Amino acid sequence: MTDRNQGGAAQQPRRRGQGELEGQVLAALREAPGPVNAGWVQERLGGDLAYTTVITILTRLHAKGAVTRERAGRSFEWTPTADEAGLAALRMRKVLDAEANREAVLASFVTALPPGDEQLLRDLLAQAADEGED
Repeated sequence: MTDRNQGGAAQQPRRRGQGELEGQVLAALREAPGPVNAGWVQERLGGDLAYTTVITILTRLHAKGAVTRERAGRSFEWTPTADEAGLAALRMRKVLDAEANREAVLASFVTALPPGDEQLLRDLLAQAADEGED
């Protein structure tokens, strides 16, 4: 499907960013009153996505551990286990797990952080260490 701009030339529809649909699906699930089916999610996303696309996104989120599913008749009901930040963390962990030299990847990541983010990371690590001592 293409749109026309003011001059009448065809424009390609905006391409979604990587993970954008997953974020939208998670946001819809977090607004749900409880476990919901894929049709409910499709309606909340405006209905312009194919049902099979919604199922694919839910299945990918399930494989990543970001949602759980429970059999409900012939389909599933879905519940979020992660928010968008948790999903981003899962993606980061997946990238890190795919690398042979974790130390080099982490060192490169940390040294590239702006000073505010570096301090935030230090604070979070200190907090995690304190909680681990309890």
